[in-house]
Amino acid sequence: MKKLELHWQIMLGMVLGLVFGFGMTFFDWGKEFVINWIAPLGTIFIKLLKLIAVPLILASLIKGISDLKDISKFRNIGLRTIGIYIGTTTVAIILGLVLVNVIAPGNGISEETIEKLTSTYASDEGVTAKLEEASRQKESGPLKFLEDMVPDNAVSALGNNQLMLQVIFFTIFMGISMLLIGEKSAKPLKDFFDSLNDVVLKMVDLIMLSAPYAVFALLANVVVSSSDPEILLALLKYAGVVVLGLFLMIVFYCTLVSVFAKKNPFWFLKQLSPAQLLAFSTSSSAATLPVTMERVEEHIGVDKEVSSFVLPVGATVNMDGTSLYQGIAAVFIAQALSFDLPLSGQLTIVLTALLASIGTAAVPGAGMVMLVIVLESVGFPPDKYAIGLALIFAVDRPLDMLRTVVNVTGDATVATIVAKSVDKLHDHPKAKNWDDHYDEVK
Repeated sequence: MKKLELHWQIMLGMVLGLVFGFGMTFFDWGKEFVINWIAPLGTIFIKLLKLIAVPLILASLIKGISDLKDISKFRNIGLRTIGIYIGTTTVAIILGLVLVNVIAPGNGISEETIEKLTSTYASDEGVTAKLEEASRQKESGPLKFLEDMVPDNAVSALGNNQLMLQVIFFTIFMGISMLLIGEKSAKPLKDFFDSLNDVVLKMVDLIMLSAPYAVFALLANVVVSSSDPEILLALLKYAGVVVLGLFLMIVFYCTLVSVFAKKNPFWFLKQLSPAQLLAFSTSSSAATLPVTMERVEEHIGVDKEVSSFVLPVGATVNMDGTSLYQGIAAVFIAQALSFDLPLSGQLTIVLTALLASIGTAAVPGAGMVMLVIVLESVGFPPDKYAIGLALIFAVDRPLDMLRTVVNVTGDATVATIVAKSVDKLHDHPKAKNWDDHYDEVK
């Protein structure tokens, strides 16, 4: 497998995982075998990626800020990043609403299918957990996300992957403070974080050696855990609308890269493909973040000053794929349950989905929590929330995998555009390999 490029190795692992998982469904003991003996390999891989996510953000962002000679550059990068993220998310939501209104997938769902989905999933543990989490988020005030961004304990923030915004806040605060004490005083700390950054990036290289085997395990587990095929077929039209919207977002990103970054979009996708494939396998932008940063910096050529800020922020607040899904899912549920959703209600969806995407964790299944908040904003009957979620729960996991790919691609696109706009996009980046210094220590 060494002769194959990494993205081909990962794709091979995915295909074999799908085939193996499908084959195991023919045996009574197959599902239990995959869950007990195969799935843990994928779980370990995701844990390793999450293990280094916070150290990578800490070291990379502090290095990026401390390398700046002009602090106004950081302000420019920050404003452009947030502005473009809001723009792409708005495009995603509007695109989703246009598609779902034109194709109207909910109009073809029969009463029998609705009843079957409701009886199967309305009381499902996953659905009830999403409803409880959404209820907690709805009770918070309008500026709660700003309040949550500021940690009261740096150590506890650094010890929790779901507090990524707090880690970013603390890291930016530290990096700016290092600039303000002068280069001489900051040098010992800067040298430490520069070295830590190199070490963590080497850990990414080592972890990626197991990526093809990990995605095999992850995909095999997804297949054996999938829902009733008849239910999946009933929701095929809805799923098709979401997939079409996600595909059009990838086309949109490629256009942005071509027009604003002056890069070949096919080259861009090829360089990013290992991160995209991992995003598909893990369904988590946060878990994929270390690989996204490595691909964007070492293969696309985005300077660390830009990537160390844009990508961690994007993994937390930029969820274009998830936001597009919000619009489609909300209108689909309204169509299927004959709930009138006028234009004013759909404009409310745009605003609510945009705000909800900022405060939602970059973890599997977060989209359904956002969806409840969106449904509540348009006056959807609370007693039908469980039925609404049950309608889409069966196909949520495969769609979650696909929209995570779009989320990660969107983060990389914005990083590339921002880097180009501040003249921090390099034409010939040098990729590092895990064995660059192996001869020195073997």
